[in-house]
Amino acid sequence: MKKDPVSGAASAALIALVLLAALGGCAGKNAGDAQASGEASGQNTGSARASGGRLYIYNWTYYTPDSVIEKFEAEYGADVIYDEFASNEEMYAKLQAGGSGYDVIFPSGDYVSIMINQGMLERIDKSKLSNLGNIDPQVLEKTAYDPLMDYSVPYYWGAAGIAVNTSKVPVFDRSWSIFSRADLRNRMTMLDDMREVLGDALAHLGYSVNTEDPAQIAAARDLVNKAWKPNLTKFDAEAFGKGYANGDFWVVQGYAEVVFDEISENPELLDSTVFFIPPEGGPAYIDSMCIPKGSPNPGLAHQFIDFIHRPEIYAEFTDIFGFPATVNIPARALKADPPHYTLEDIAGMELKNDVGEALELYNNAWFDSIRVGD
Repeated sequence: MKKDPVSGAASAALIALVLLAALGGCAGKNAGDAQASGEASGQNTGSARASGGRLYIYNWTYYTPDSVIEKFEAEYGADVIYDEFASNEEMYAKLQAGGSGYDVIFPSGDYVSIMINQGMLERIDKSKLSNLGNIDPQVLEKTAYDPLMDYSVPYYWGAAGIAVNTSKVPVFDRSWSIFSRADLRNRMTMLDDMREVLGDALAHLGYSVNTEDPAQIAAARDLVNKAWKPNLTKFDAEAFGKGYANGDFWVVQGYAEVVFDEISENPELLDSTVFFIPPEGGPAYIDSMCIPKGSPNPGLAHQFIDFIHRPEIYAEFTDIFGFPATVNIPARALKADPPHYTLEDIAGMELKNDVGEALELYNNAWFDSIRVGD
């Protein structure tokens, strides 16, 4: 597996959010240029290919195991170029700004909805996918934005939670209120993710994470600003795992797979780490595999999507990251290791939806208030 960032030129017409997020994007060789410089000419046909070619993936950090990528490369004679993003906003901004040449991307449901509406995704050719029957129908029921998988195939249903170093914080409530603790000031981080943080605050206040009520969004903003933010070292969606592993942070909001990957060779910290999903609820996500418009290799993209949903491959993917096999039913019987959290733990979490014009209320709360001065 190779990693080769893909970049695009900035567009003067982008809204302020996109411009801001695009600043964090990686710069590098454009995958579309690389594709044009010497790929096999038959790759754009979408037909099955026995071997060869490149597959350009744009995915979250720590989200597809190297072993799975290597198995796919070996079976299909393919060369996977894997680029990473830390938030939906970063991914979306990069594609909107002209980042092209990707074959498979992994947006969350609210951004799948946005990208469908904006014509940014290719239709999925389900005749090329033999493993769609493995997907849990209850998960598909949650994908109101694309229930027939016309543009997206669910990859993983999960939620961010909280990791606590119990050797430093032996007593704590399993609640988002932990971030109100002034005694832990400068030892805690939350994700640099607007919908996640505001969603946590909304859930803690008893509101929907998808509320469009200005007063409720303002209340969540004030909770973050007045009670949580003063105790945080920073908002961090990229290095929170490393900071937790080296002892800088004792409490971090984030993804279990990131934290446990970073501390995997520290038995003492593994033993003292508790990861939990707050029972008062919060945002959940369904990340999906999508093929962006202009994919150089749609045939290979379909093969990769189908490969992921082989039960043994999905079980391997979830075992490596300590996930429950939330999306693929047959994979559940093949799992070898217990997950860091269970299906029951996320049952009460609420999927983040596309909130339409109300997104501007969230943008204002986040960028014009919470993130001002950081």
